[in-house]
Amino acid sequence: MGLKSISRDGTSLAYESTGDGPAVVLVSGAMSTGATLAPLAQSLAERRFTVVTYDRRGRGESGDTAPYDVAREVEDLAVLIEAVGGEAALCGVSSGGALALEAAASGLPVRQVAVYETPFAVHEGGRAAWAEYTERLGEALGQGRRGDAVELFLRLTGLAEEMIQGARQSPMWAGMEAVAPSLAYDAAVMGDCSVPRARLASVQAPLLAIAGGASPAWMREAAQAVAQAAPQGAYRGLEGQTHMVEPQVLGPVLAEFFGA
Repeated sequence: MGLKSISRDGTSLAYESTGDGPAVVLVSGAMSTGATLAPLAQSLAERRFTVVTYDRRGRGESGDTAPYDVAREVEDLAVLIEAVGGEAALCGVSSGGALALEAAASGLPVRQVAVYETPFAVHEGGRAAWAEYTERLGEALGQGRRGDAVELFLRLTGLAEEMIQGARQSPMWAGMEAVAPSLAYDAAVMGDCSVPRARLASVQAPLLAIAGGASPAWMREAAQAVAQAAPQGAYRGLEGQTHMVEPQVLGPVLAEFFGA
């Protein structure tokens, strides 16, 4: 991340800007940094957008300031939008979508907002699993057990146990433990994991909720619920795509929406 900005509480934010055209800010999800979305940023930049990727607070090259509050992350986005001209479209991936939606609902100068598979729970079983996860996550992080916190998250995503244990022995594990405290931030952004219909009703910008056709049915149901709750909401399915969406597939869809 070659650029720096300072949020309103003094937290340093590391970001990159690529391309030329209307501004788009990409918001990454849990266990991710701005670099995770670099391929998607490149796809959009090639379609004549100025695309910003950034390390959310508490991860990568950005700083962190206690105590955490979701409102501080909304302020981070406000500062980045100011840095690219005072107005931007937002695209949030996975739990980053919940932050993008909250920013749009908060009245930031958001031109359009798109989200890809924000994992809201549309069934009671999903909300119960989320409540158990957040309780155990808080205990693990409170006791400094970062590795256990990462394991909890990986299990929540459905990763097989042997793959989790393999990951724990891999060189990438140290980096995962480094950003483990930010899992609590994503948990706060997601709230109780239900679709925030009241907040979505206040999103005045055009909204596009996207899900992969090869993802679990509840992911598509969640995206459809998000679209239905927003005044200018629309839903789009991407045939053959999963939660690990291919940038060359998502990029053109976003470009069409942001160019509208």
